[in-house]
Amino acid sequence: MASSRASPVISLKGAANAYRASSVPLRQTNGGDNQRQTNNNYGCHEFCKWLSMDITLIKTFIEVANTGSFVAACDRLYVTQSAVSLRIQRLEDSLGHAVFMRSKAGAVLTPAGEQFWHYALSLVKIWEEARQQIAIPEGFTKSLSIGAQYSLWPRLGFRWIDALQNDMPDLSIRTELGMADRMTRYLIEGVIQAALVYTPQLRPGLVAEKALEDELVLVASYPDADVNGPEGYVFVDWGPEFTHAHATALPHLTNAGLKFHLGALAADYIMNRRASAYLPARAVKRRVDAGNLHIVADAPRFEYPSWVVWRDDVDPDLALRAKAALKRVVQAAEIEQETDVGHIENMEDYDTGGVL
Repeated sequence: MASSRASPVISLKGAANAYRASSVPLRQTNGGDNQRQTNNNYGCHEFCKWLSMDITLIKTFIEVANTGSFVAACDRLYVTQSAVSLRIQRLEDSLGHAVFMRSKAGAVLTPAGEQFWHYALSLVKIWEEARQQIAIPEGFTKSLSIGAQYSLWPRLGFRWIDALQNDMPDLSIRTELGMADRMTRYLIEGVIQAALVYTPQLRPGLVAEKALEDELVLVASYPDADVNGPEGYVFVDWGPEFTHAHATALPHLTNAGLKFHLGALAADYIMNRRASAYLPARAVKRRVDAGNLHIVADAPRFEYPSWVVWRDDVDPDLALRAKAALKRVVQAAEIEQETDVGHIENMEDYDTGGVL
């Protein structure tokens, strides 16, 4: 949408009062401050129930307005086109006005939609601020919600939490686990404020920064694996860039009968079978050390850096301090990784009969 649109300032209390005045009936009362407080609590409770139900409709409206397309909006929201259409219809029924003019070319805001746009942005912002504020436990003053893919928790995620707690003892931290697509959805919905992922999916309101360099290496559960025909090869889907590079470098392995979208969890599968797969060097280091996995000699390696993706509405001071903490963690991990890479190269020599 055009950046010239300014959002009016709406307070949560003011919005609740407006909703209560127009939609929530007063209970029978004999008067008195206690009963008036009861009415106020009842109204705020009903307002929050209404807002929690309708915030999804409002977020859908914003995505359609941003993209100018119902189809593009469903891709960003990870729902079907019929679900997007139903949400917009429900919103229009609630407002009593059409908010989009639909055509084969896409969707354009109506005059009523233009007016509602400003309030939609404010309502979503208010809702996210309220959710974050309410989620702060007693004894803490700030909160941060972090998500990460499975293999990024041990070396980055957990250590980041340690650094955050050391720097900000009054910070409440909540965590989530999932693949990149789930992390992206959680970021969009405001469930998390930052995510550690391998393949960032950029969306409006999200900012991606490279965290740590890494590479995908071919490993097998047996020491004599051959890159020209490794037994039990499992294709682990590490994203479109890897898929393309893999097909170019290893065309004979493109039609593997087994395909995983499990990330580094695939290591647990191949380690207990006569199998092989491409996995992050950093994630398999301990298994290589223990002799449970073996580097396949002469197999090509593929760059695979990790990223941190932020919502752009995180409190600036909190974001600055959290980024500084992560930077220290990354620097320590980079030093360790230099040692790991050298160790893995030595393991290659060992597996092929070379001298350490």
